[in-house]
Amino acid sequence: MQRGRMMTSDRMISSYFETGTLPDLPRGHFIDGAFVAADSGNRMESFDAGTGEAFADFAAGTAADVDRAVTSAAKGFEVWRNTPPARRCAILNEVARLMRAEADRLTVIESLDSGKTLAEAQGDVAGAARLFEYYAGAADKLDGRSVNLGNGNAAFTLREPVGVTAHIVPWNYPTSTLVRGIAPALAAGCSAVVKPAETTPFTALMIGELLLRAGVPAGVVNVVTGTGVEAGAPLVTDPRVRHVTFTGSVATGVGVMQNVAPNVTGLTLELGGKSPLVAFADADAEAVAEGALWAIFSNSGQICSAGSRLVIHRDLHDDVLERLVKKAQGLRFGHGLRNPDMGAVNSERHLEQIAGHVERARARGVEIVTGGNKAMDPETGKGWFYEPTILDNLSASDDAVTQEIFGPVLAVQTFESEEEALSLANGTDFALAAGIYTRDMPTALRMAQRVDAGQVTVNDYWAGGIELPFGGNRKSGFGREKGLEGLDAYTRSKSITLAV
Repeated sequence: MQRGRMMTSDRMISSYFETGTLPDLPRGHFIDGAFVAADSGNRMESFDAGTGEAFADFAAGTAADVDRAVTSAAKGFEVWRNTPPARRCAILNEVARLMRAEADRLTVIESLDSGKTLAEAQGDVAGAARLFEYYAGAADKLDGRSVNLGNGNAAFTLREPVGVTAHIVPWNYPTSTLVRGIAPALAAGCSAVVKPAETTPFTALMIGELLLRAGVPAGVVNVVTGTGVEAGAPLVTDPRVRHVTFTGSVATGVGVMQNVAPNVTGLTLELGGKSPLVAFADADAEAVAEGALWAIFSNSGQICSAGSRLVIHRDLHDDVLERLVKKAQGLRFGHGLRNPDMGAVNSERHLEQIAGHVERARARGVEIVTGGNKAMDPETGKGWFYEPTILDNLSASDDAVTQEIFGPVLAVQTFESEEEALSLANGTDFALAAGIYTRDMPTALRMAQRVDAGQVTVNDYWAGGIELPFGGNRKSGFGREKGLEGLDAYTRSKSITLAV
């Protein structure tokens, strides 16, 4: 794979558009420190969302492949848990260094595999390197505490790694979601088996091999590609797995909960969202319009925590909508490797799901202010794209408000009082993120405390960072990733008392 690593992003992009593929893509599972063929010998195609055409293939995993990977991870765990924490710290810092050194290749493949823009992929890779660096700093600081029992006995606690962990990674953020799970797991001393989404397999495989080169022992991180049914289900039901971290839909998350229950396995779920951006009458109209634009149209709206609802005071509505529509209509979409404002939708299947939501809204008489149609790359006439879309004056019970569309579709609701704003903000089954725009800090603080969400930002929708815990409530899931809280899922406390 050395030839591919030495190519700059510009050369890789040029080569891709000339040949329709990229050199040296990993083709097998990554198990026990090596790329291996699927037990069945079966393969799957990976599609470029920007053209709708296949550009590579990869191994289609089965239960037999998963068994090999978990067996490897169980052995790797015994090695890694006994690796001195300072050594784990050094290795994870080396992972971050390598990831930055190879950012060009990771970025191009992330963009090609997912459909997102090159700039978005660059941000994801940079953030993933920072995640490894952040958790490297925690690896040698996972201390227990001494406890004064008051009877002369000596007592203390240990924080131990839970064991083999499973990571089911979604297609919208193949790199960053993978790393926000495995980085704290590795810092804690756990091993991991990763099952990337079937439409975005390649960066997970590349990162598995990169970890090995950085010094992570063979078997500590394994990657099995394939479908959720054939590879994901056997992984989460394996009794040797002691924690599952899953990001995906509510329906699939419920299924994962049911599957892990017989093994009494730990579980982190990051599921759907229908997050509100609440704008009060005193808010800056331009800031609200710009914030709402990127809250919903970043990554073509394929973000669990996207600001998919604009809950806006009636007095501010017209000014903001005028600005927002103009901005939305000015967005350029196209193939992600050409770095437009918006990239493609990840798959044809998902494109049809987005279009179906909007067509049903149209049939109900919902006002479509702008967008509302499937599109193609204007340069090639190919690919899976959807126009930036805004639906206005929606009731609290409309399906476009209550259901996650997971695409570039914004639902607009209006309010007149703070209590009404709070009711609308909390008016769905989801509780993942929220944004609040107001110049009045007492109002901002009251709303931030009362809105049901795992993460709230004021006057900037995407202000949260790696250092802050992220996760949802209610049907948005449970557990927290990122921040120091992200380590909790991968450690358990043991109490030891010495009687004297």
